[in-house]
Parts: sequence; structure tokens; C-alpha cells
Amino acid sequence: MQVSLENVGKLERKLTVKFPAEQFESKVRQRISELGRNVRLKGFRPGKVPTKVIEQRFGEQVRGEALSDLIGSTFREAVQQQNLQPVANPSIDTDGKPQDGEIAYTATFEVMPELPTVEVAILKIDRPKADVGDADVDRMIETLQVQRRVFEKVDRAAVDGDMVIVDYTAQTDDFRHPAEGRERAATVLGGNTALAAFDGALRGHKAGEELSFEAQFPPTFPIPQLAAKQARVELKIGEVQESKTPEVDEAFIRNFGIADGSVETFRTEVRANLERELDNALRARLRNEVGAKLAATYADVDVPKVLENAEAESLVRAAMPDLSGEQSLPLAALEAAQPIAHQRVIAGLLLRQIAQSNNLRVDNRKVTERIAKIASTYEEPEQVIELYRSNPQMMDNVRTAVLEDQVSEWVADHADTTEVTLSFDEVMHPQNNAG
Repeated sequence: MQVSLENVGKLERKLTVKFPAEQFESKVRQRISELGRNVRLKGFRPGKVPTKVIEQRFGEQVRGEALSDLIGSTFREAVQQQNLQPVANPSIDTDGKPQDGEIAYTATFEVMPELPTVEVAILKIDRPKADVGDADVDRMIETLQVQRRVFEKVDRAAVDGDMVIVDYTAQTDDFRHPAEGRERAATVLGGNTALAAFDGALRGHKAGEELSFEAQFPPTFPIPQLAAKQARVELKIGEVQESKTPEVDEAFIRNFGIADGSVETFRTEVRANLERELDNALRARLRNEVGAKLAATYADVDVPKVLENAEAESLVRAAMPDLSGEQSLPLAALEAAQPIAHQRVIAGLLLRQIAQSNNLRVDNRKVTERIAKIASTYEEPEQVIELYRSNPQMMDNVRTAVLEDQVSEWVADHADTTEVTLSFDEVMHPQNNAG
């Protein structure tokens, strides 16, 4: 096997690998022979299928699999030989045809950057602290009431809290949605819905009215051609519906699985759920604080584009849960997410290095506790726990999250850390409390 290495960027590498064509042909013959012993074809006894028939039926598939296997094994050998650490699977370019007794391919990929030694003691970290109070429980119960509200048609102008049903079109310079006719949609005024850009125009108007106005669609709007774009909107109001909020009575409480229907038990359950959410949020806030300070302090770390792009896509998909996996993501939303993704990748790389440098290992007890907390929010927690235990990927995700939290705590313990007391709302809704 011959290997040549080319640096095509700070982190991008191109490997050209050549291996003997006979190695490929030998692997093909071996696979053909194995198929001949095991394959079952109509008209032939098991193990008696002629090699020529096997080649005719499966030759192209076998050659493709053999080439793929050899590229995989020789690539792993080549990167080990060159002492490289690829970040992700390579892009392979080859015609798969022998030339001068060899088969060649090029593999293009990014490698892990060289990371600095992190001086944890110089980091200034704010460690958040908060508790759940009675007022927080009250607000959560009010939120649950709002979530179970019903809407009834009214004959008056729309105000905040009303649901307004509209038939609309949106026209940019080069795009119209929908292509023909109008689309029916509903928005709750003041409710931060996908059509919140319509709220200002809809307030004070009644069913049957037709409106025309300019609207700025948000970057996360689920129609890519409208995301982060200004469009001319024309619509007709179909209905205005007023919300009716239920009372906190026994019937309301029993809807949450509380058999005795008592307010005291209900408040205890609500508090427990809020404390669980607060615990998660405090961990996430500390993790983000540590990550942000690491990224700011070591901002010149080279970041693999493949990791940055994957993180940006993950951020956008989290912000746009209604998009299916097949739908392309709005470019404007991806571009907006890129700076945050860049910082998160730096933070992730440095947290991993800190863990390795300080021999920090995932605490299996905390992994078990984390899964138990997740499962406790379901009706049948035992089944959820078993699902996690039987799914290696889900277990790996939990272990990774637990280790990141452990490293963040370790950094906070060894950095210049100040404990900051916050309210429940400041922790759970930091965007609402930003200065």
C-alpha cells in the first residue's frame, strides 16, 4: 500500500492511497466463494450454485462491497500510519478501476486541531443558584390553565389572547406562498406563534375584514423561502375566537393524573416538576457559562467545519421542531446559528481535553440517576429505563451529557468562580431578563 499526504487547509487533509489490484480481486473471489456455499437460488441445490451464475447475479454487488471494505480498512491503516486523527468520515473519490496493477482513491477529511493547555484558574465563572418558590408554582399552574384553554367564536375586534383564523398569501420579490389561492392558518395574538409577525396588523380587526401589509418573517419560519424575509401579506380574517380558561377544580386537577384531585397534592407535584426542570436548567446554564468562557479565552482555536456545520444544523432543527428530517433548513437560519455553533464546538473540544488531561471519567451512578429522572416524567418509568439500557446510542448520549456536566462542575470548582443567586424565572427564561 502506498500513501501520500497533502495539506489542503489548516485542518483539511487529502490522502491518496494505492493498493494492489490483486488484493481486491482476491477479496471478490473470496466473497463469491462464500455466496456459492450459502446462497439459495431456485433450480440449484444448496452449495451447488455455479460460480458463473453467482457472478452474473451478484457480481456487481460483490465488487462494490469488496471495494468499500478495502477502502475502509486501508484508510484506517493509512491515517494510523500518518498519525492523523480524522474528525468525521472522509469524502472518497475513486473510479475503482485498476491501473498499472493498482487501485487508487483519494480521501478528503478534516483532522482534530491542536489544542492549547487550558489554564482553568484564569477563567472567571458565574455559578448560578436558584430555588422554586410559591410564586413560581402559582405561575406554573396559571400556565397549565392557559394550555388547557378552549376558544369560542366571538363577534368583536381581536385583542391579545384571541385566536384569529386567517386565509393569507405572502409575496416576496420572487416567491409567492401559497403558489395558488390562499393558505388557512391560525395565530394567537401575543402568543409568539409562527405567524406572530401578523399580530400588529390583526389587533383591532374583526371577522370578514381584508388586510394588506408588510411583514418581516423570522429566521426560523418553517417555509425556507420566507424565513428572514420581508413579504407583502394579503389576508382575510375568517374568525376571531376568545379564550376560556378552566378553573383549578377537582376535574381540572385529575386531568394531570392526581387521583385525589386535591390542590395540595397538585401543588406538591407541580413543585417537584419545577425543581426537576430547574435542576436541568442550572446544569445547562453552568455548562453554557463554562463553555462560553472557554470559547472566549481560547477564541483562536481552529474549528473543523464539519463539526461547526453539524452543530449549526442541530441548533436550527431544535429551534424549528416542525421541520421534518427531509426538509432543507433555511440558509438564513443556518448562517445565524453559525457563530453560536463555532463557540460550542470550541467549548466541546476544550471540555474533552480537560477531561482527558485531568483523568475525569463519567460517574455511572450519576448516569443511573439521570435516566431515573428522565423516566420519572413518564407514566411507566420502568419501561423507559429499560429502553435506555437496551439502546447503546441513547446510553451514550446520556453518558456524554453527564460527563460534560461533571467537567463543567470541575472547571467551576477550580476556576475563579462567583456564586450568583437568580430567580426561577431568570434561570428558566434568560431571554426575558436580558439587559
